[in-house]
Amino acid sequence: KYSGSLLLQKKYKDVESTLKIKEVDGLELVKKFSEQMESMLRRKVEAVERLVEAAEDADLNHEYNSSLEFDYYNSLLINEKDENDNYVELGDEFILEPNEHFNNLLVNTTYSDIQLPTNVYNKDPDILNGVYMSEALNPIFVDNFERDPTLTWQYFGSSTGFFRLYPGIKWLPDENGVISFDCRNRGWYIQAATSPKDIVIVVDVSGSMKGLRMTIAKHTIITILDTLGENDFVNIIAYNDYVHFIEPCFKGILVQADRDNREHFKQLVDELQAKGVGTVNKALTESFKILREFRDAGQGGLCNQAIMLITDGAVEDYEAVFEKYNWPDRKVRVFTYLIGREVTFAPNVKWIACNNKGYYTQISTLADVQENVMEYLHVLSRPMVINHDHDIIWTEAYMDSALFASQAQSLLLMTTVAMPVFSKKNETRSHGILLGVVGSDVPLRELLKLAPRYKLGVHGYAFLNTNNGYILSHPDLRPLYKEGKKLKPKPNYNSVDLSEVEWEDQDEILRTAMINGETGYLSMDVKVPVDKGKRVLFLTNDYFFTDISGTPFSLGVVLSRGHGEYILLGNTSVEEGLHDLLQPDLSLANEWIYCITDIDPDHRKLSQLEAVIRFLTGEEPDLECDEELVQEVLFDAVVTAPMEAYWTTLALNMSMETEVGVEMAFLGTRAGLMRSALYVGSEKISNRKFLTQKDKESIFTMDHFPLWYRRAAEHPPGSFIYSIVSEDDSGNPSLNTRAEERGRESFSHLASHAVAISTSPHRSILHTVLVYQTAMEKAVFNVASLSSLQILNCFLVDNNGFILVSKRPAEVREELHCLLLTVCLFCFDCRVTMYDYQAMCKVPYHHHSGARPLLSPIYAFLAAVKWLITHKHKKHDILQPCDTEYPVFVYEPAIKEANGLIECGDCQKMFVAQQIASSNLLLLITDAVCDCSVFPPVLLDAKEVKYILPLKCERMRSQKLRRRPDTCHAFHPEENAQDCGGTAEISVSPTLLFLPLALLLQ
Repeated sequence: KYSGSLLLQKKYKDVESTLKIKEVDGLELVKKFSEQMESMLRRKVEAVERLVEAAEDADLNHEYNSSLEFDYYNSLLINEKDENDNYVELGDEFILEPNEHFNNLLVNTTYSDIQLPTNVYNKDPDILNGVYMSEALNPIFVDNFERDPTLTWQYFGSSTGFFRLYPGIKWLPDENGVISFDCRNRGWYIQAATSPKDIVIVVDVSGSMKGLRMTIAKHTIITILDTLGENDFVNIIAYNDYVHFIEPCFKGILVQADRDNREHFKQLVDELQAKGVGTVNKALTESFKILREFRDAGQGGLCNQAIMLITDGAVEDYEAVFEKYNWPDRKVRVFTYLIGREVTFAPNVKWIACNNKGYYTQISTLADVQENVMEYLHVLSRPMVINHDHDIIWTEAYMDSALFASQAQSLLLMTTVAMPVFSKKNETRSHGILLGVVGSDVPLRELLKLAPRYKLGVHGYAFLNTNNGYILSHPDLRPLYKEGKKLKPKPNYNSVDLSEVEWEDQDEILRTAMINGETGYLSMDVKVPVDKGKRVLFLTNDYFFTDISGTPFSLGVVLSRGHGEYILLGNTSVEEGLHDLLQPDLSLANEWIYCITDIDPDHRKLSQLEAVIRFLTGEEPDLECDEELVQEVLFDAVVTAPMEAYWTTLALNMSMETEVGVEMAFLGTRAGLMRSALYVGSEKISNRKFLTQKDKESIFTMDHFPLWYRRAAEHPPGSFIYSIVSEDDSGNPSLNTRAEERGRESFSHLASHAVAISTSPHRSILHTVLVYQTAMEKAVFNVASLSSLQILNCFLVDNNGFILVSKRPAEVREELHCLLLTVCLFCFDCRVTMYDYQAMCKVPYHHHSGARPLLSPIYAFLAAVKWLITHKHKKHDILQPCDTEYPVFVYEPAIKEANGLIECGDCQKMFVAQQIASSNLLLLITDAVCDCSVFPPVLLDAKEVKYILPLKCERMRSQKLRRRPDTCHAFHPEENAQDCGGTAEISVSPTLLFLPLALLLQ
């Protein structure tokens, strides 16, 4: 009655003769999406190529001037004034305006500005010359943006440490007043500057390394680890009286330098202690053996190989070791880092680097670490620079919130396209001078717009993964977790493997094919968690996949059998449809792209519905719209139009005495159209979040159809799905048996009804779902009246074992546990074990993790001070990535009723279970006298999967299939190997030196 389902079925029946059914060709679809994505990404590459050419030409025409004086826009200082109301030096007026294309940040789209880390002096001659030279990029930035309005951030990261960003923004320091962001640490910079690398870090942990030296050595290792990415391989060897791998599980191998492994190494580095006597020759021998074995076996990066020796001295030059393992080819470069101020052994340490095509630096203080570690990247970039090979690189997914320290910046995943910038000057050719890296960000959201939801069906989706098998974009990727009330990125959010999301692909057939860049098709029966893991859908999915040419990415498209195989096409005139689109009860999915509104600034203020109407009326002839989707919307608007009058009449004639509780009715169609009607005043709605933009689960989004739509799709047409609205918004599976208590608190329940259009017995196309929302308090007491004799307990349970209505909530859980354990309704084959490979689990409180990257020594110092101050006041659970498993109960619909006796120790409990027709509910009645609490509780909470040590080690050591980058630049015959280091002068900002003291004094 309240949904009006019979009326809607009649309306579809009336137009059935005019409908067409189109079968979806998945392979054709994925190829088309891939071509569109390739074209879009190619435009980003062309923008970066123009910037590279401009930067190299500007450097060629620039003569270095050590006494250059030049004012530029410093992003930290812009618009800052002194006490006399004058602009501070490097801080002139810089006009900033909010821009929707840049997430409403205040930006300047006519000019770029310069960011510098705190430890780089903003008037250093190298900085001033580089900034002056790179002014030539400003007109190119603007021109690129005019040519391609979908471009976002464009930038140039200099090898000297400055970062030119367009559009210009105001840069904000962190809570400690420090700017720790250094462009040279970013993945896009490092990947563009160097080819893949196999690295063994060898660290001296003998007794002489105690105290500050060990602190500097640890920070040096962590800084090296931060320069590695998923195309690199690494291991760490510590030596004193004996040689040991800091992770015994990794003995004798190299492991991929993904985020998980890097963070694991950082924790182990934090635990290193100095003792004993150093024997470096054994450690070097072990390192050369590992690198040679991997090279010979065709494993690792198969490009650059290097040993990083971190020590406070070498009593000899170990020539015999190099002669045996590295000369004359010198396939392994050796970089040496002399820790401390002592120079007695400096000649030996330098000799080792210079005779093995490496680089030598001395690190006396924590402030020296960053600049000295970066030197090795310049050496590895030389062959590429001398050859002028401009490789295009694409990064893994990452969050731009780490890049822009602004609260207005939303957390969006993106990838970066980047290219290196070289010096073209002949006099520096053999030195191979890398000037920096140019990059541009591509929000993955923009790519997914090219695979629209309406073409994929109710359960369908598109996803992207990298050459290493990591997820670039997937609707089931959960990159954030909750810590208290704050959302934070997970430590491993961008190294989630495809096999951890599509975990039903147990033989990794899909993963292997996509990593190899193949085009093809695969079918799988899958269990899909919905409603934050509390429920499961059993689907047969067809996977279609292909590569995106010119990138390391592969695209997959998933269509579910049944609803994903066909599309319903209606024939409606614009005039007829436009009239019904203008009704106030109608809305469209605002995250879908019916018309492109984000390019022209004049269109950005339009909602999708407004844009469609203006397009159809000819008010905005410049609007570019998806005509197939708009045609679907017109048809849906016409066929569902009578619902408004039906619901309005019903609301006007409702008796407030006998029909209290029904709050609203609404429907959704496959084209993202929704109609809704209130039966009560908006102030009486019990769940005001429902159907709002914040309640992503219940509306059409870019990632998924609404939860009520997806669940209705898997039930027989004509049946109603009742469920309690989930109150949990953590984003992780949250399972418990307290549904009945939440129901008592809110009484907010949903019922949905699926209407299927059938053109033959073999083709069923779900097009529209009707729903009404009701506060079912009366239903609770009506059911409870069945047990008025006080000797019965009675309650309604849904098809996943959650209680919607009960008489005595406090006792219900014991009743349910009893039934679940003894009655076949919810056990044995009906208990489904689900896995979550993106979970976060509590770690013991005493555990101290050293995994957090030390972005700068000052940042580390301030973080330590802050920890000491707050530690005794703030005790919260520390979470870390883990694997979990959890049960989901699914009712067997073939069982219509059951009854019997349950042995409960001293008594027998009688029960009756009856399936309620045309619904997903069961009525359960048990006697209340017999106590069944003897049974253990049925816990639905997720449990961490604990791997025993051998299995854990095997999992950690396993090397999954990956596709290496296409290019490698390891050596060049013209390279000047004698440029191998010495004393380095570090320009340190005065602010950096005095900041810790100032903070302590405060």
